[in-house]
Amino acid sequence: MKSEREEVKNGGVEEEEERELKRKREKERLEDDAFKGRGKHSRHVEVRRDCPYLDTVNRQVLDFDFERFCSVSLSNLNVYACLVCGKYFQGRSQKSHAYTHSLEAGHHVYINLLTEKVYCLPYSYEINDPSLDDIRHVLNPRFSRAQVEELDRNKQWSRALDGSDYLPGMVGLNNIQKTEFVNVTIQSLMRVTPLRNFFLIPENYQHCKSPLVHRFGELTRKIWHARNFKGQVSPHEFLQAVMKASKKRFRIGQQSDPVEFMSWLLNTLHMDLRTSKDASSIIHQCFQGELEVVREYQGNENKEISRMPFLMLGLDLPPPPLFKDVMEKNIIPQVALFDLLKKFDGETVTEVVRPKLARMRYRVTKSPPYLMFHMVRFKKNNFFKEKNPTLVNFPVKDMELRDYIPSLPTAAEGEKVSSKYNLIANIVHDGKPEDGYFRVFVQRKSQELWYEMQDLHVAETLPQMVELSEAYMQIYELQEE
Repeated sequence: MKSEREEVKNGGVEEEEERELKRKREKERLEDDAFKGRGKHSRHVEVRRDCPYLDTVNRQVLDFDFERFCSVSLSNLNVYACLVCGKYFQGRSQKSHAYTHSLEAGHHVYINLLTEKVYCLPYSYEINDPSLDDIRHVLNPRFSRAQVEELDRNKQWSRALDGSDYLPGMVGLNNIQKTEFVNVTIQSLMRVTPLRNFFLIPENYQHCKSPLVHRFGELTRKIWHARNFKGQVSPHEFLQAVMKASKKRFRIGQQSDPVEFMSWLLNTLHMDLRTSKDASSIIHQCFQGELEVVREYQGNENKEISRMPFLMLGLDLPPPPLFKDVMEKNIIPQVALFDLLKKFDGETVTEVVRPKLARMRYRVTKSPPYLMFHMVRFKKNNFFKEKNPTLVNFPVKDMELRDYIPSLPTAAEGEKVSSKYNLIANIVHDGKPEDGYFRVFVQRKSQELWYEMQDLHVAETLPQMVELSEAYMQIYELQEE
């Protein structure tokens, strides 16, 4: 009897040990594969094509535009998105937030936001199913060089999940809180073809460690992606990178000037992209021109002549009239762009007070492929900010810069150099200086149509409407011969 009891006891111990061994193996199988490829040995994960929970995936709630932080721990390491409810959770081991969520909510399908692999929790096997490729494309849009070349010839509309149609490249941007100054700047830069093409291919800037550069590239790919789940994009991640890089000079919840933001953004992107101190970048290749500056100081006959690069030319508007007309209404003056550009013909004198009283003459010696103007509309005094309402009459097409600035260098014999420019983006300001808002008119090249864009609002408009607006910043593109 004793020996039988001992055998039963020993058999029970063996069974317990076997169960413990099974649990240990199961734990090892379910262990998180978070740091795969970072020097740690990854455990084998079962890969299956068939998963009974694929029908629970809800594409309507998926939104990958926001910062990739766990909704519980607020960590940005090893984050997974639940494909059933759209929330972000960290890890997939037994003690992770994603694993807990899968047990509590019964949501079983998760995608790793970095590796793009899809897993079924709590069973911890990888799902390899082609039906999930559309989600991967939305998470990380990809373009081949052939697709990039075809973008400006594409006339096809895309359809979002809610049934609405949208044009790739002409999607609205969310105004998170007083961020229209960022939206109009981004929409304008998306029309600059070489800049857009550069940022659509991540390999072009993979050497760069700047988060701002990579967030700008991601935003560019999302705006031009033809397989989005919705016809709008939220620039939330890009704005977070802007706040960090600008040390909160530009931030969510505070209105800023698009001209200041454009200038800061282009200079920062250039500094981050260049590989050496004197190296060029796609920013300077598109926008950099050259000015010859002649300074004459009072009481000094000697002239100081220097050359300086520019990314944007500031145009001074004539002062508005002080008096009202006979109908007791303010007269809104008009001025031709031709008159404003005389400032850069090398003959017109501009008087400056700072840093020292001087007479300045400017001459454009090299015009860039993309020419940016900004009209100096706003001035601050000791009491308030005032706006100049002067309308600028400008050509939308075939602006011959040599007619405006005769001093432009002529082409060498046998060479053909175009100096005709077409307008591609026009940022305007409406309303009072403090409470107004910005919108932008942009051209769609594939059909030469104009669109008015203000945050999420995107509507086709007539070219004549572009000319009637209070232009604040413009981008002109050089015509190809």
